[in-house]
Amino acid sequence: MTESTEQERQLPLVLRAAYMALHRRTEAKFSSFGVTADQFVLMLALNDGHTLTQRELADRISSDPSTVRAMLVLLEKNGLIQRVPHPTDSRARSVELTNNGKQKLRQLWKVGQSIRDAMYGSMTRKEAEMLIRLLRKIPVSLSTEKTFA
Repeated sequence: MTESTEQERQLPLVLRAAYMALHRRTEAKFSSFGVTADQFVLMLALNDGHTLTQRELADRISSDPSTVRAMLVLLEKNGLIQRVPHPTDSRARSVELTNNGKQKLRQLWKVGQSIRDAMYGSMTRKEAEMLIRLLRKIPVSLSTEKTFA
Protein backbone atom coordinates (compact mmCIF):
# COMPACT_ATOMS: atom_id res chain seq x y z
CA MET A 1 0.00 0.00 0.00
CA THR A 2 1.34 3.40 -0.95
CA GLU A 3 1.62 6.19 1.51
CA SER A 4 -1.71 7.93 2.02
CA THR A 5 -3.22 10.49 4.28
CA GLU A 6 -5.37 9.58 7.25
CA GLN A 7 -8.29 11.22 5.45
CA GLU A 8 -7.81 8.97 2.39
CA ARG A 9 -7.80 5.90 4.62
CA GLN A 10 -10.87 7.01 6.56
CA LEU A 11 -13.19 7.89 3.67
CA PRO A 12 -13.93 4.32 2.52
CA LEU A 13 -14.33 3.20 6.13
CA VAL A 14 -16.76 5.93 7.16
CA LEU A 15 -18.80 5.67 3.95
CA ARG A 16 -19.19 1.94 4.52
CA ALA A 17 -20.01 2.39 8.21
CA ALA A 18 -22.70 5.00 7.41
CA TYR A 19 -24.23 2.81 4.71
CA MET A 20 -24.22 -0.31 6.89
CA ALA A 21 -25.76 1.51 9.87
CA LEU A 22 -28.55 2.81 7.65
CA HIS A 23 -29.03 -0.56 5.96
CA ARG A 24 -29.15 -2.56 9.21
CA ARG A 25 -31.58 -0.17 10.88
CA THR A 26 -33.83 -0.08 7.80
CA GLU A 27 -33.79 -3.87 7.46
CA ALA A 28 -34.83 -4.21 11.11
CA LYS A 29 -37.67 -1.68 10.75
CA PHE A 30 -39.03 -3.14 7.50
CA SER A 31 -38.63 -6.87 8.23
CA SER A 32 -42.17 -7.26 9.56
CA PHE A 33 -43.55 -5.60 6.40
CA GLY A 34 -42.04 -8.14 4.01
CA VAL A 35 -39.84 -5.59 2.23
CA THR A 36 -36.06 -5.27 2.37
CA ALA A 37 -34.15 -2.00 2.53
CA ASP A 38 -33.02 -2.53 -1.07
CA GLN A 39 -36.56 -3.18 -2.24
CA PHE A 40 -37.66 0.00 -0.47
CA VAL A 41 -35.03 2.00 -2.37
CA LEU A 42 -36.24 0.45 -5.63
CA MET A 43 -39.85 1.33 -4.81
CA LEU A 44 -38.83 4.85 -3.83
CA ALA A 45 -37.12 5.27 -7.22
CA LEU A 46 -40.40 4.32 -8.91
CA ASN A 47 -42.45 6.71 -6.81
CA ASP A 48 -41.99 9.83 -8.93
CA GLY A 49 -44.82 8.71 -11.19
CA HIS A 50 -42.67 7.95 -14.21
CA THR A 51 -42.60 4.49 -15.67
CA LEU A 52 -39.00 3.28 -15.95
CA THR A 53 -37.41 0.43 -17.81
CA GLN A 54 -35.62 -2.18 -15.73
CA ARG A 55 -32.31 -0.81 -17.06
CA GLU A 56 -33.19 2.80 -16.14
CA LEU A 57 -34.21 1.60 -12.70
CA ALA A 58 -30.91 -0.24 -12.22
CA ASP A 59 -29.04 2.93 -13.19
CA ARG A 60 -31.15 5.10 -10.91
CA ILE A 61 -30.48 2.98 -7.83
CA SER A 62 -26.86 2.22 -8.77
CA SER A 63 -27.36 -1.52 -8.93
CA ASP A 64 -26.69 -4.20 -11.49
CA PRO A 65 -29.58 -5.27 -13.74
CA SER A 66 -29.62 -8.88 -12.55
CA THR A 67 -30.03 -7.83 -8.91
CA VAL A 68 -32.77 -5.40 -9.87
CA ARG A 69 -34.52 -8.10 -11.90
CA ALA A 70 -34.47 -10.48 -8.90
CA MET A 71 -35.96 -7.79 -6.65
CA LEU A 72 -38.60 -6.96 -9.26
CA VAL A 73 -39.66 -10.60 -9.52
CA LEU A 74 -40.30 -10.69 -5.76
CA LEU A 75 -42.05 -7.32 -5.69
CA GLU A 76 -44.22 -8.34 -8.63
CA LYS A 77 -45.09 -11.64 -6.95
CA ASN A 78 -46.21 -9.63 -3.91
CA GLY A 79 -48.33 -7.31 -6.07
CA LEU A 80 -46.25 -4.20 -5.34
CA ILE A 81 -45.00 -3.50 -8.88
CA GLN A 82 -45.99 -4.47 -12.38
CA ARG A 83 -43.76 -5.05 -15.38
CA VAL A 84 -45.21 -4.60 -18.84
CA PRO A 85 -43.70 -4.64 -22.32
CA HIS A 86 -42.13 -1.31 -23.25
CA PRO A 87 -44.21 0.58 -25.83
CA THR A 88 -41.33 1.19 -28.27
CA ASP A 89 -38.59 -1.33 -27.36
CA SER A 90 -39.70 -4.95 -27.61
CA ARG A 91 -36.66 -6.10 -25.59
CA ALA A 92 -37.38 -3.83 -22.62
CA ARG A 93 -39.86 -4.07 -19.78
CA SER A 94 -41.42 -1.01 -18.15
CA VAL A 95 -41.85 -1.03 -14.39
CA GLU A 96 -44.28 0.88 -12.21
CA LEU A 97 -45.70 0.70 -8.72
CA THR A 98 -49.15 -0.81 -8.36
CA ASN A 99 -51.72 0.86 -6.11
CA ASN A 100 -50.77 -1.71 -3.43
CA GLY A 101 -47.12 -0.78 -3.98
CA LYS A 102 -47.86 2.92 -3.52
CA GLN A 103 -49.78 2.18 -0.34
CA LYS A 104 -46.97 -0.05 0.99
CA LEU A 105 -44.40 2.64 0.17
CA ARG A 106 -46.39 5.26 2.10
CA GLN A 107 -46.53 2.85 5.05
CA LEU A 108 -42.79 2.17 4.88
CA TRP A 109 -42.03 5.87 4.58
CA LYS A 110 -43.88 6.50 7.86
CA VAL A 111 -42.20 3.55 9.56
CA GLY A 112 -38.78 4.81 8.46
CA GLN A 113 -39.32 8.36 9.71
CA SER A 114 -37.46 7.70 12.96
CA ILE A 115 -34.40 6.62 10.94
CA ARG A 116 -34.46 9.81 8.87
CA ASP A 117 -35.01 11.85 12.04
CA ALA A 118 -31.94 10.26 13.65
CA MET A 119 -29.81 10.88 10.56
CA TYR A 120 -30.88 14.48 10.12
CA GLY A 121 -30.72 15.08 13.85
CA SER A 122 -26.99 14.40 13.75
CA MET A 123 -26.33 17.43 11.55
CA THR A 124 -27.60 20.88 10.70
CA ARG A 125 -29.76 21.48 7.64
CA LYS A 126 -26.83 23.10 5.85
CA GLU A 127 -24.59 20.14 6.72
CA ALA A 128 -27.22 17.73 5.36
CA GLU A 129 -27.50 19.73 2.13
CA MET A 130 -23.72 19.77 1.78
CA LEU A 131 -23.44 16.05 2.52
CA ILE A 132 -25.97 15.25 -0.19
CA ARG A 133 -24.14 17.49 -2.69
CA LEU A 134 -20.79 15.91 -1.84
CA LEU A 135 -22.09 12.33 -1.96
CA ARG A 136 -23.59 12.98 -5.41
CA LYS A 137 -20.10 13.81 -6.67
CA ILE A 138 -18.65 10.41 -5.79
CA PRO A 139 -20.52 8.19 -8.28
CA VAL A 140 -19.98 10.76 -11.02
CA SER A 141 -16.25 10.93 -10.34
CA LEU A 142 -15.97 7.14 -10.25
CA SER A 143 -18.17 6.46 -13.28
CA THR A 144 -15.46 7.21 -15.83
CA GLU A 145 -12.03 5.70 -15.90
CA LYS A 146 -9.48 8.47 -15.58
CA THR A 147 -5.99 8.04 -16.87
CA PHE A 148 -3.13 9.96 -15.42
CA ALA A 149 0.17 10.54 -17.19
